[in-house]
Amino acid sequence: MPRPIRASFRLSALRHNLEVVRRHAPNSRVWAVVKANAYGHGLLRAAQGLNNADGYALLDLNDAVRLREAGIAKPILLLEGIFQPSDLEPVDRYRFTLALHDLEQVLMLERAQLLAPVAVCLKVNSGMNRLGFAGTQVRQAYARLQASGKVGSIGFMTHFADADGAAGVAAQMARFAEWTAGLPGDATLANSAAILRYPETHAAWVRPGIMLYGCSPFADLSAAALDLRPVMTLASEIISVQQLQPGDRVGYGGTFEARRPMRIGVVACGYADGYPRHAPGLDEQSTPVLVAGEPTRTVGRVSMDMLCVDLSHIAQARVGSPVTLWGEGLSADVVAASAGTVSYELLCALAARVPQVGID
Repeated sequence: MPRPIRASFRLSALRHNLEVVRRHAPNSRVWAVVKANAYGHGLLRAAQGLNNADGYALLDLNDAVRLREAGIAKPILLLEGIFQPSDLEPVDRYRFTLALHDLEQVLMLERAQLLAPVAVCLKVNSGMNRLGFAGTQVRQAYARLQASGKVGSIGFMTHFADADGAAGVAAQMARFAEWTAGLPGDATLANSAAILRYPETHAAWVRPGIMLYGCSPFADLSAAALDLRPVMTLASEIISVQQLQPGDRVGYGGTFEARRPMRIGVVACGYADGYPRHAPGLDEQSTPVLVAGEPTRTVGRVSMDMLCVDLSHIAQARVGSPVTLWGEGLSADVVAASAGTVSYELLCALAARVPQVGID
């Protein structure tokens, strides 16, 4: 028998979450962001579940080719554009849309021999200060692209640094509006947080990411409150049960010490499966888990292949009892917050060795 751990992916949840996007931004087209192997959900699987999106956005050129060769004809946006001149050959052949954020990329495009003009999206650095053109650079880049004869449509994009936080989007929106004023082209501005919180950012296209996968972009607002459904569920089983007496310690370093008689379960899941090694398992701070549908907590350090949970109050738990690490019934947001990280990291860290199954 295979080791009793698996990740399941509910495609109906993807479809539902996409409809939540459309309810919030009914007049915008949707770039479904499927970068990083669709946030750990599987590129082709997620594309299938999101087939009602208007297009797909990702980073890796090879992933974009995979989508095309799987029969997907919808627009595909390369969020970081090209990295070397030879990248333009598949861009040209497969008709990808290019984000351009640097003059070197503009130069590559100017020098390219193309079968047909390509669609581009000019990235505006409105305050994130990672990628993009700022100030007068925006119009300069736009003019060069227009003069090149190598582009069909020119759109615009930016990325918000704090749409989920106190700073909001007003300052970045003002810069974007000033620097692109009078320049024709569709814009794509809103990430998940902006889609949900700032209707003024919706523009021609929106770019949902984390909300498609059923997690909240906000620290203070749950996915359930936003009507988002988890897509990935990481589940395993109890593979051993141990009885502890006061003073007994658990796991590497013995960081957890029993203060009373306890019953603990060993779960077939560890950091080599993608569970965060730094997830706390102490009396004063621990990480939530479900065993046989009942809430409990981790105890001790997470090992490479195993972690331990408290079964003291779950009388029916035994070897073979089901365990939910995150997903249906236990949001990845909650687990991530307990572990001092974000759900994005948990989902993207799912290990290749974990068996996966899609559920409609």
